[in-house]
Amino acid sequence: MPGQLRAVCGLDEEARESAFRSLFGNIFHQGTRYSASPYAIPFLARIAVAGPVGVRARALLLLTRLAIDWHDEYDLPLGIDTAAWRAAAISPEENLRWYDEQIAAEADEERLKSLCEGRAYCAAGHPVDAGEGALRSYDAVRAQLRVLLELLDDQDPEIRTRTAYLLGWFPEEADATLLPLLACLDGERDPVCVATVLVSVGLIADHDPDGRLRHHLDHEHSLSRWAAATALTRVLVAHPATAPGLPPAERIAAELAAFGTGPAPETAPAHHAGDLHSYTVRSLLHLMGAVEDPDGVLLEIVRALPRIEETGVVPRPLAVRAENLLEALFEPAETAPVFAELSRGRRELLRALAELLTAADFQGVPFGSGLHERFTRYGLPGTRPALRAYVGLSTQGEDPSAPLPDPWAPFRNH
Repeated sequence: MPGQLRAVCGLDEEARESAFRSLFGNIFHQGTRYSASPYAIPFLARIAVAGPVGVRARALLLLTRLAIDWHDEYDLPLGIDTAAWRAAAISPEENLRWYDEQIAAEADEERLKSLCEGRAYCAAGHPVDAGEGALRSYDAVRAQLRVLLELLDDQDPEIRTRTAYLLGWFPEEADATLLPLLACLDGERDPVCVATVLVSVGLIADHDPDGRLRHHLDHEHSLSRWAAATALTRVLVAHPATAPGLPPAERIAAELAAFGTGPAPETAPAHHAGDLHSYTVRSLLHLMGAVEDPDGVLLEIVRALPRIEETGVVPRPLAVRAENLLEALFEPAETAPVFAELSRGRRELLRALAELLTAADFQGVPFGSGLHERFTRYGLPGTRPALRAYVGLSTQGEDPSAPLPDPWAPFRNH
């Protein structure tokens, strides 16, 4: 690792790229953080602040991954729950006590040898619990935030944007980071940076500071209006006591709905891996309990679904959204509800899903499971023709036994 950090700051561009690839594999391999990971973080923070041009943004990306993995794929729109993360993590001391108890009670020589090796590994400082190991890196990045705050004033808009994105994942540091983030909005002309700052403010704030989020609901740029609505949704849902000081939920939902039915922006914030239409659907789902006409919000979600297929950046976006939608709107059941007795919004949603998920070019099933299982959990039909028949669509030419398509099938034998 020390050699790779030096190479990242070297003059050889090819060597820099190779070093970054190696660092991603060595201290952040597919999301795993290792004993060396926290020790690299202060150096990466210095590189982000004062490293060579072209390297600083990569350093910020690696810092973000070391801190939060890919939390933006499953913790939005409400943001990261650090309290739950810390409560679930198993400390090295707890692990050592567990090993000692198991070793004292173990009579089998092979299992005893394995336990002793595991205890030695833990005692040497290596993370055994994945959550605790990830927290070490998260807290190491947290300790560098005051150094990184100066990057909100950087001349490079990419640096400002990446820094603003990173700050949104540290709600425990809101007292130190909220005002600098708000100050970044003053005079900022880059629309992606403005949107990133607004979303991050919403993720760490428990109110609308000085009405800045409300103000941006009327911004001339649609991306800024979307970001303000997204931020206000999170504040409204996570901190309902602040609702009297916020715009009406209907106003927020209307802005999200307008964005959800429009084309994706040419450039987008990194939140939700840039898949802003899926992010919008998630936010609208959370607003259903805050508006007088939840079915109306559900119909806006239906109108946004085709845009997910057209603009989704994350692989398999619609399959993931289908699971979220079913979980939010239906209770687990053994038999399907009578379709005609569902609300109009739920009927239209199921009809839209049936049309989209049975399309010939559908590419989305979560790896290792059939999409039909997501439907049958709620008593809904789990085969393509049965689902289409249930929602009143034509089944002509359909094989009655055909399951919902599994695009992973061609790869299972490899």
